[in-house]
Amino acid sequence: MDWPHRPVLYQEVLNALQPRAGGRYVDGTLGAGGHAEGILQRSAPDGLLLGLDVDPQALAIAAERLAPFGERAILRRVSYTTLSEQLATLGWKHVDGIVLDLGLSSMQIDQAERGFSFREDAPLDMRFDPSQPLTAADLVNTLDEEALADLLWRYGEERHSRRVARAIVHRRPITTTRQLADVVASVTSSGKRGMHPATRTFQALRIAVNQELANVEAVLPQAIKALAPGGRLAVIAFHSLEDRIVKRAFKATAGMCVCPPEQPFCDCEREAQVRLLKPFPMRPSEDEVAQNPRARSARLRVVEKLA
Repeated sequence: MDWPHRPVLYQEVLNALQPRAGGRYVDGTLGAGGHAEGILQRSAPDGLLLGLDVDPQALAIAAERLAPFGERAILRRVSYTTLSEQLATLGWKHVDGIVLDLGLSSMQIDQAERGFSFREDAPLDMRFDPSQPLTAADLVNTLDEEALADLLWRYGEERHSRRVARAIVHRRPITTTRQLADVVASVTSSGKRGMHPATRTFQALRIAVNQELANVEAVLPQAIKALAPGGRLAVIAFHSLEDRIVKRAFKATAGMCVCPPEQPFCDCEREAQVRLLKPFPMRPSEDEVAQNPRARSARLRVVEKLA
């Protein structure tokens, strides 16, 4: 089968997790099953993997891709925020490795009808889980100007958030991706590297619709607690908001100071639960970025559970 593109930082994730025979692993963002396939191959003949995802289309692809591994691949259509619950139902007290590939997948971007991209005109949707009620159109057409501006600033770091929010409210109702992109482009200019003016607005709406940052904050403590001694957690983030949450959580659980710079003394007093494998995130190679330009902003951070 010609499966979707190999996942970002594929080799780096496998090298970090070091899958072994008999191990138990979790892919909390299963997607098309690329990372999961590599983990199952390297943990043969009896390693097990639990794969979680809320996107039914991605799960269908992953199920077909991982079918050769039989009962070694256990797939669930649930959010990774239920990690502890899912492990309990399996009777898994600890796991040897967890991978979280955060954010939007190439498959979702390329499916115009999902409403994640402004390259083609489509309903303004942006839901990872199509069964959830809230869509991007709901936010765009119901939030007042102040709340919408706050959302664009907080989740998209849009410098012209008030200007964009004002234009959106003035042009409502807005129901398609092209309508929204045109409204934003009419009041802002392109960003660095020729980035489309609506990029930050679309990011902000997607994060808000899917509660991405809150979900990351919810899953990290569960993941670290679930690791066996020597087990590793690998997290790939694609923008500074996600990466900041991961970095802070990893530093805190590694017993490092996370006090704000303006605080005159440290009162963290945390006992280290993990160690950082590297002080800085791993980034894609030039070759990988050349083959997959969407990988250029990926950052991989890894921690290992202490005894």
